[in-house]
Amino acid sequence: MPPRPRTLPIVLAGFTAFLDLYATQPLLPLLMDVFGASHFDVSLTVTVGTVAVALAAPVAGRLGDLIGRRRVIVLSAFVLAGATAAAATAANLPQFLFWRFVQGLATPGVFATTIAYIHDEWPATYVGRTTAAYISGTVTGGFSGRALVGVVASYWGWQTAFVCLALVNLATALALAASLPRERPRATNHRGGHRQSVLRLLRNRQLAATNAIGFCVLFTQVAMFTYVTFHLSEPPYGLSTAALGSLFVVYLVGAAVTPIAGHWVDARGHRAGLAFGVAIGVSGAVLTLIPWVPAIVAGLAMVATGVFVSQATASSFIGSVTADDRGLAVGLYSSCYYAGGSLGGALPALFWTTGGWTACVVLVVTVQLLTATLALKFWTHRGRAVPMPETAL
Repeated sequence: MPPRPRTLPIVLAGFTAFLDLYATQPLLPLLMDVFGASHFDVSLTVTVGTVAVALAAPVAGRLGDLIGRRRVIVLSAFVLAGATAAAATAANLPQFLFWRFVQGLATPGVFATTIAYIHDEWPATYVGRTTAAYISGTVTGGFSGRALVGVVASYWGWQTAFVCLALVNLATALALAASLPRERPRATNHRGGHRQSVLRLLRNRQLAATNAIGFCVLFTQVAMFTYVTFHLSEPPYGLSTAALGSLFVVYLVGAAVTPIAGHWVDARGHRAGLAFGVAIGVSGAVLTLIPWVPAIVAGLAMVATGVFVSQATASSFIGSVTADDRGLAVGLYSSCYYAGGSLGGALPALFWTTGGWTACVVLVVTVQLLTATLALKFWTHRGRAVPMPETAL
């Protein structure tokens, strides 16, 4: 067996993948004032990025299959740096949304490709914990991007915040180019072309369920952490932009817990891991209904932990139900994952206008329970593949 590659560059890739995508969440109340926009309008600064990821993910996954995953990861990291710098030059909301869309197009080149890269380069017995380490990197990146722009924007404005974010992007892209291990030579087998590959993956019942689970997982995260900024910026809380950015320190709890959960998934199986994540997430969502900031923060920490455990579990499960076209499989999963994030940024606006934060929490809990139901019904206990009958489409 070849030596196990170093994990640190994988953590760095995760950091890069999520540094930008949700960076506007603590800025939403500020952007409403800057651009004279509504709640829904500024929520599009999150939604357009996730829509772009959903569109680009299968292309990025297939490109990694064809030209090499390391090359796609590094190139995408540099594109992210450029798009983030360009976003700082936006003079109005439509221009800003355009560059946020470009950021989203570049993101799956890191996100989707890295998950497939792990399955190819790491021994099977280490995939769960390595994927969990990667998810910890995404957690840290997601927190860092939000905290950085929240603090900088509160003192020097949102444009300066995005310049600083672009510099961090550039540094991580250079570090990835220098440290990411080169791929081992491997045989490729793309039977029947791209269309046949997609159809074959769609016939895999467990993979289809995993895609639906990914949809629900990111819906939960985006819905909770987008609309809680509106909740906490209004009376009786009235938190500032800097305070809203600091709120995302709760992500670090998830960063600490997720690697432990990865070892547990390797030992106990994927269904147990997902059930654990959903149980924590539901409990945390309910806790945020208590009208006391410490309770809300504790609840958000639990939701974040549950989301990250569920995402690490679902991501590692993909490798156990695919053999060929793994990059494409992860790309399809990523499309569903980010489609869920897109809906999670927009749909709760309807609930917010009718029932406020309580209605949003009810929606999130419902989606979390659906997540657990899908895993219990369609996943085998240890993640062994059960191919779908050829006639079932």
